[in-house]
Amino acid sequence: MKEYKFCQSCGFPLKKDKKGGGTEKDGSISKKYCSMCYEKGDFLTPLEIDTPEKMQKYCIAEMKKDGMNSIFAWLATRSIPSLERWQK
Repeated sequence: MKEYKFCQSCGFPLKKDKKGGGTEKDGSISKKYCSMCYEKGDFLTPLEIDTPEKMQKYCIAEMKKDGMNSIFAWLATRSIPSLERWQK
């Protein structure tokens, strides 16, 4: 299986994930998605987050809630449209 450095949903660095990654349905650690996006084989984002643009706005809002500067949050989310989850 391919090794990923970043979550393929939000772009978060997987090595910084405190839980080691999201989880698959069988409880194993996901090699593709972080624990903030993926748990028990399902995405945790609201159902209306169905495009990379919506995901980017959602992630920026969440990062700003955690006190991150909005410009840095935007820079950190620029890669979202190129991630595997958002490829059609």
